[in-house]
Amino acid sequence: MLSVQNVTVSFGGETLFNEISFRLGAGDRVGLVGKNGAGKSTLLHLIARDNEPTAGSIATEKNLSVGFLRQDIDFEKGRTVLEEAYQAFTEIKQLEAEMEEVNQALASRTDYESEEYNQLIISLNDLTERYALIGGYNYQGTTERILQGLGFKAADFDKKTDTFSGGWRMRIELAKLLLQDHDVLLLDEPTNHLDIESIIWLEEFLTKYRGAVVLVSHDKMFLDHTSNRTIEIVGGRIYDYKKAYSDYMLLREEIMTQQRAAQKNQAKEIEQTEKLIERFRAKASKAAMAQSLIKKLDKIERIEVDVEDTTAMKLRFPVAQQPGKVVLRAEGVSKSYGTKHVLKTVDLEIERGTKTAFVGQNGQGKSTLAKIIVNEIDFEGKSELGHNVLLGYFAQNQAEYLDGDLSLLETMEEAATDENRSRVRDMLGAFMFRGDDVEKKVKVLSGGERNRLALCKLLLSPFNVLVMDEPTNHLDIRSKNVLKEALKKFEGTLILISHDRDFLQGLSDRVVEFKDHRLKEYLGDVQFYLEQKKLDSLVDLERVEKEVKKKPTGGENDYQQQKRLKSLKNKQSKLEAKIADLEKEIKAIDFELEINYDATIAQPNFFDHYTQKKDRLTAAMEDWEKTTEELMEMEG
Repeated sequence: MLSVQNVTVSFGGETLFNEISFRLGAGDRVGLVGKNGAGKSTLLHLIARDNEPTAGSIATEKNLSVGFLRQDIDFEKGRTVLEEAYQAFTEIKQLEAEMEEVNQALASRTDYESEEYNQLIISLNDLTERYALIGGYNYQGTTERILQGLGFKAADFDKKTDTFSGGWRMRIELAKLLLQDHDVLLLDEPTNHLDIESIIWLEEFLTKYRGAVVLVSHDKMFLDHTSNRTIEIVGGRIYDYKKAYSDYMLLREEIMTQQRAAQKNQAKEIEQTEKLIERFRAKASKAAMAQSLIKKLDKIERIEVDVEDTTAMKLRFPVAQQPGKVVLRAEGVSKSYGTKHVLKTVDLEIERGTKTAFVGQNGQGKSTLAKIIVNEIDFEGKSELGHNVLLGYFAQNQAEYLDGDLSLLETMEEAATDENRSRVRDMLGAFMFRGDDVEKKVKVLSGGERNRLALCKLLLSPFNVLVMDEPTNHLDIRSKNVLKEALKKFEGTLILISHDRDFLQGLSDRVVEFKDHRLKEYLGDVQFYLEQKKLDSLVDLERVEKEVKKKPTGGENDYQQQKRLKSLKNKQSKLEAKIADLEKEIKAIDFELEINYDATIAQPNFFDHYTQKKDRLTAAMEDWEKTTEELMEMEG
């Protein structure tokens, strides 16, 4: 299908690739990985024929169709979401125009027996046959299905594209690309603007894709679920194995361990041979043998260990002074942008030491609430920080706040205090900015480098509550792992917004879902949340929805059933909130018992109140089980 042969790419005297070769076949789903700056995007542009290699060639089959998700979008103003998505069907739209033209010509004529009229009928038949052959009668349904999979609602279809943010416009571009059914699909960070639900849908879509797919992504779980082959770029070379990313990393480590052992054994053999040569050289009778050993040594092919890039930033989040037990309490918070309501009278309480993940579709208010917490925007309601709370905030577009005309060193020194100004060079070094790198202007940095600088700058101010909005954007997998470990060890309070399931997994002890202007809490990490939401397979979700739509209605009985169903769902939701509150209260009492047992039990009627809370929790859980069972029966 496509063959990359001995491709070399050089820029300004530096070699990015050196004689790399590989082939792509139908069904290959390649995860293209490597650290930032390794050349992943450059390789995609070469395959897309945007650029030419310095040496080598890229050969393709005749009429091979290559689709590339580009970061620069150029939409024609005034089109709706559907109209823009339909631009994917160039031939279908052309045929529709030609069929319309022929139909108008037929309608205007009355010479039904003439040869011209007959030719128009033949042309219309030919056009109609071709139209049916290339999917003209079902492309609209396919388009709507893919748009919905990527997070659009039916109500969005007739809205103008220029009313959507850049992230949502990128989704439309992705939809167009998926609709075009290319032989080779090139996707550069396709999950950057997607929420968890849409990422899972895209995984399902790509695993069934008939052509070849080349993915550049720093989302480890997405790579594991979609790829069946990994190509890693390291030091100008590639390592190519038919394994998904995590399996590839294990295999690569095994191979390198074997290479190190073989190299060590070979080194011993060479050392012994060299000693023999030195010994035999001194004796005339052994000179021929010495020459024979020298020739043997020259012929030995030296075992090399695969190149491994182990550079990584060093990151630790120190905690400032200890805050009060409740670090944040938000009550009745609402926020609208014009006529668009984002949050409606939401309540949230965050306790000291907890790690909370905000999840949900884009546009549901996650970043908005983060900005409200750090007092960056106006809102209705009340949001109060607890005693001794010092906030650290990493915004989704934090890197954009950096002054491009300043150097890295100037950026840090400008934000430093008298206490830490002397340490800024060491801090930059810990974030992989060493030597002359610190004199670079911020504007020449890559997205990943800017994010690292923004993280480094964040550490100049003390904090005990950290709010982070999509901190992994543009970070490579190794850097994300370093950040995740640092956040795990952070002893303060964490509020984290992310769509990266692997990054979130095991990092949060509570998930808050944003949906329809409301918040819903899940006590557990993101995996527990996904299991509860049954989002492991959106195909199953779509099937259930279709079956519900197909069920025949039963007039008044159906109305009563729907009413009962809604009542049970409301009851279930209230019981879940009640259980969460009681568990939190009991946990707080248990904590007080641990740190100050005598004073706690000395409180009037302590054990009565404690037992009552546990009894109420047991009763609520039993009630929840009954309600859930009834719901399951009604929903089939």
